[in-house]
Amino acid sequence: MTRAAVLSAVGAPLEIRDIELPEPGPGRVRVRLAAAGVCHSDLSLSNGTMRVPVPAVLGHEGAGTVVSVGEGVSHVAPGDQVVLNWAPSCGTCHACELGEVWLCANALAGAADVHARTADGTELHPGLNVAAFAEETVVAANCVLPLPDGVPLTDAALLGCAVLTGFGAVHHSARVRAGESVVVFGVGGVGLAVLQSARIAGASTVIAVDVTPEKEALARAAGATEYVVASGTTAREIRKLTGGHGADVAVECVGRAVTIRAAWDSTRRGGRTTVVGIGGKDQEVTFNALELFHWGRTLAGCVYGDSDPAKDLPVLAEHIRAGRFDLGMMVTERIGLDGIPAAFEAMLAGRGGRALVVF
Repeated sequence: MTRAAVLSAVGAPLEIRDIELPEPGPGRVRVRLAAAGVCHSDLSLSNGTMRVPVPAVLGHEGAGTVVSVGEGVSHVAPGDQVVLNWAPSCGTCHACELGEVWLCANALAGAADVHARTADGTELHPGLNVAAFAEETVVAANCVLPLPDGVPLTDAALLGCAVLTGFGAVHHSARVRAGESVVVFGVGGVGLAVLQSARIAGASTVIAVDVTPEKEALARAAGATEYVVASGTTAREIRKLTGGHGADVAVECVGRAVTIRAAWDSTRRGGRTTVVGIGGKDQEVTFNALELFHWGRTLAGCVYGDSDPAKDLPVLAEHIRAGRFDLGMMVTERIGLDGIPAAFEAMLAGRGGRALVVF
């Protein structure tokens, strides 16, 4: 038996339950979790904004140590430290053949599998493939990536989603160049990763935008050179801070129509807006045809930072070892499994950076 946070139904509170995991079969790996990040996507899964089969064990951002492996698994062995990859690529679909592994059509196929059972025999699914809100988990072999040397195991959990997403948004999607100005909407876990990545990319001005003034010190620690409390005049304030032009790049990490529109309005003529935040279907953003022509801006969605984890993890590890990227500063609270509901409430209220479940 192992303890896990179980979502019994959409909208129901998480329950800490004992669950029974199977032994890893062929192509499967059992991992003892060191830590799991509490991501806004987990909140979106629990309230139905994103749909997965339930009952389920949520949690998709984690790191731990391999306990055992099934037949045919050779890239990791018991005792290895690993990062969980919630969106593994199949290598054979159209997107994978194009090299766009972050858009793999089969990345979430495992979410429909039976992952574990409760003591009364109730079948549980893995929320986003990896079921990281548990002391241990069993996952497909392509859901585990060896942790590069020199990266602390507990904080490495953040690499599984927030850091890969934020780093990729800057370096792959927006392709920020040295000397450019960047504005980041939302100073949560992903936003903090975006701020650090913009600094690494050599951005000259890095502006953080959030609804609360209390996050200013955290944003500046991550690399923000300016801080703006969101209001109806945010775009105007961004233009003032960028010579009247607007930012070269805006990265939206909230997933709301109002912030997507504000990010668009904050960029210069010819600027680039990257949307990382996951919003609901009711969040509709409108543009008129004339402004699309006049401003010449680019609006792009961004899935998982347009990242290939196998290639990006070693790059990130080098930045971490060199002190350019600080995982620890992103963690604003370390909690147990029973602290996840309060962490969800904090996200809804716009408080803090990343809460980390430490086992």
